[in-house]
Amino acid sequence: MTAKIRPAKGAPYARILGVGGYRPARVVPNEEILKHIDSSDEWIRTRSGITTRHWAGPEETVAEMSLAAAGKAVAAAGITPDRIGAVVISTVSHFKQTPSIATEVAHRLGTGKAAAFDISAACAGFGYGLTIAKGLIVEGSAEYVLVIGVERLSDLTDLQDRSTAFLFGDGAGAVIVGPAEEPAIGPTVWGSEGDKADVISQTVPWDEFRGDDVSKLPVDENGEPKFPAIRQEGQTVFRWAVFEMAKVAQQALDAAGVSADDLDVFIPHQANMRIIDSMVKTLKLPEHVTVARDVETTGNTSAASIPLAMERLLATGQAKSGDTALVIGFGAGLVYAATVVTLP
Repeated sequence: MTAKIRPAKGAPYARILGVGGYRPARVVPNEEILKHIDSSDEWIRTRSGITTRHWAGPEETVAEMSLAAAGKAVAAAGITPDRIGAVVISTVSHFKQTPSIATEVAHRLGTGKAAAFDISAACAGFGYGLTIAKGLIVEGSAEYVLVIGVERLSDLTDLQDRSTAFLFGDGAGAVIVGPAEEPAIGPTVWGSEGDKADVISQTVPWDEFRGDDVSKLPVDENGEPKFPAIRQEGQTVFRWAVFEMAKVAQQALDAAGVSADDLDVFIPHQANMRIIDSMVKTLKLPEHVTVARDVETTGNTSAASIPLAMERLLATGQAKSGDTALVIGFGAGLVYAATVVTLP
């Protein structure tokens, strides 16, 4: 006789209850980047909109930044860490393959025996984590879920690469997702285009460093093999983000049953100011919609960019609790994720 499995039962809906962010103390202006590349402050600003970025110091590790952001999110949500049932961290810059950094963060935060795991979804990682958290809560596997996007991209930056040296920053953003009585996180429109995987990639696979012949590896000014870095085909990425991701953003609006006129806030991945402005134009967002442009002073922080931008908008009063926001992340893979949320 086949046993009957009891159906899962969780909260009817899920919502973001609190957000927190951490930006490293060190602020790096464009002038410092220009010591390594033949360019100008005007060129960097025109191409990316970036004026400064934050780079982590030796003590500002992926774990420490995650804990700092998580602590703020927990406090904002008004819960205690022991009520968190799962910790999901998106990062591409935690260099220990196993165990996951999420297990360390869960333990040190005081969550008890929460489920904990890392995901690798680059700049779409926050959207992926948010989707997972929503599913866990509605399915009943956790009452509260901590989602963190965290990066130390300064570790993966080639300062001699004129096309990327100015782009990347470090930081962590976190949210607590919990139960809700009405919909506050819309359906996620997500996916990947693996045929474009080489457009954004790591310069050198880790396993090439253990080969017998390292002569083919790129070298630094001292003749030593370069640490792997992120490389990208800028124009290809720009065209893809502007034309294809605007379509995904519109699909997310349609899936949530809202229009551009219904939006209060637009929080895209903070990759490039020109991409952001082009998406605003393509989506025909009304003037009343507040647009996150955190990239100007934070740079591209990959998985951390959306929660960091969200935290800043709320902290500065540019957005308020209860606002309806469209969020979309996109990056290496190529991967993407978009949804509509109610801000905490």
